[in-house]
Amino acid sequence: MKPENASDSLGKASQKHNEHKEEFCGYCGKGRNLNIVELQCSGCLLFHHESCISLQLGKLVPFLSNYTFTCRNCSNTRLETFKKHQAQSSQMCVTALANLQQAALRDDGRTIFSLAKDIVPWIEMHWEGMTTMARRTTQSWKQTIQRTLAKDSSGLFRCEEAAGDTSPMYGLRQTNLALIRPSYDQLKKAQPEAAKSRGPKRKMPEQSAGWKKSRSDGAVQKLHGYPLDHPFNKDGYRYILTEPDPHAPFRQEFDESSDTGGRPIPGWLHRAQCPPAVLLALHDRAQCLRISDDRLSVTGDKGYCMVRATHCVRRGTWYWEATITAQPEGAHCRIGWGGPLANLNAPLGYDKFGYSWRSRKGTVFHEARGRHLSPGYQQGDVLGILIHLPEAAIPARLPDSYKDKPLIKSKSHLYFEDKDDVAGTLERLKPVAGAYIAFYKNGKLQGQTFHNLYGSDYYPAVSVYRGITVTVNFGPAFKHPPRDVAFRAVYERAEEHAVQQALSDVAWLTEHEGKLSIDL
Repeated sequence: MKPENASDSLGKASQKHNEHKEEFCGYCGKGRNLNIVELQCSGCLLFHHESCISLQLGKLVPFLSNYTFTCRNCSNTRLETFKKHQAQSSQMCVTALANLQQAALRDDGRTIFSLAKDIVPWIEMHWEGMTTMARRTTQSWKQTIQRTLAKDSSGLFRCEEAAGDTSPMYGLRQTNLALIRPSYDQLKKAQPEAAKSRGPKRKMPEQSAGWKKSRSDGAVQKLHGYPLDHPFNKDGYRYILTEPDPHAPFRQEFDESSDTGGRPIPGWLHRAQCPPAVLLALHDRAQCLRISDDRLSVTGDKGYCMVRATHCVRRGTWYWEATITAQPEGAHCRIGWGGPLANLNAPLGYDKFGYSWRSRKGTVFHEARGRHLSPGYQQGDVLGILIHLPEAAIPARLPDSYKDKPLIKSKSHLYFEDKDDVAGTLERLKPVAGAYIAFYKNGKLQGQTFHNLYGSDYYPAVSVYRGITVTVNFGPAFKHPPRDVAFRAVYERAEEHAVQQALSDVAWLTEHEGKLSIDL
């Protein structure tokens, strides 16, 4: 019997959870797979396949218990969090024995293993995947592992003498590997006790001399699911954040293989990550602009620069609002709709891909040509921006799948890299009869303009000059919704786009069925 206060993942308290509920992945709903890395959420206590988790977790091995993970369904910020802790020697022994036992199922079904021939070599091979502790340069850790298995004060291991082997053989007393999990209750309890026992305050590791921050340390910092340290769309290239596609063929084989390290990951094993809400894009903006933490406000700096929203519209009638929340003297802005190729380092309306309404004198711009529309607007004004793209005149189209694009790695995250085709796009631009944009100020229509817009994807866009701050509202609660026309709020595009993106990925995989393979 295991003592109730055992410090590792096989503790008695962990076994009292609803086991039937925990047999399925908390994201995809498929059954557990003990051959791959699975992480248990500290909130819902469901396990999640590594391939379903959007975070780049780094090097891990199955049956870890020395970590803390929170899934996006349980997180207050709707963002996943993961931290691997330094493993105790008992946890390393449990992880090693569990992996050896699982591997033996495909061979001879053994449940006990030699310390020298099996356990120590396995730990040596997978050290970085098991613990955050630096690999030991001396051999004393092997004696620590031996003492842990032999003395075993927690009753986790069994020791047997095998015929023909002079050294003892070790195995797990509890052979149900599905019960291996982190002891979250004990971890929380141990944290304050550890803080009390440390004595005098000492420097944290990052404050100590000789410590250098690694490039990956900041990669987990995100705003609404998007990394803070990321590549920007610029110089004719666009970067689309990805996540592992659990539905891609050979996904499980690729994850389980030990021979894929250092090899390029096929792009079709990933998919474009769909933002869960319509916000201002962190990557699709001029680098000098400052985006607020809620990603609903932008502040300018020096000359005119632009930011697009995360989602675009293509057909139908759509509406969003913007409010000027701060306007220093001499600062101005332009609001409107911009295509994916509209120049981010220029004012909206500078080229063929954008249409804007300027705060100064109420001028509207397209292709750098302006004309007067209405009186200007200023701090405190609520501005409505509506676009009408007749569905009868524009064919329906799914978004790009990107699965045929190359993957690049930046700050521990993977992105699809897509090259802009400006010349080809300009050739394909055709006016759409009946398409127009309308602007409102504090609920009053200022006029319809830009009739017969070019057929394109259009993003809500803001360009700012100097230190002005503009706050956007994509719905559903608008301050001055139009009364003269039926419309949809831009926020609805988040869920709609996620469905369309999934269909696009399925269509791509179906088209390439039987043509995809991985070299293992």
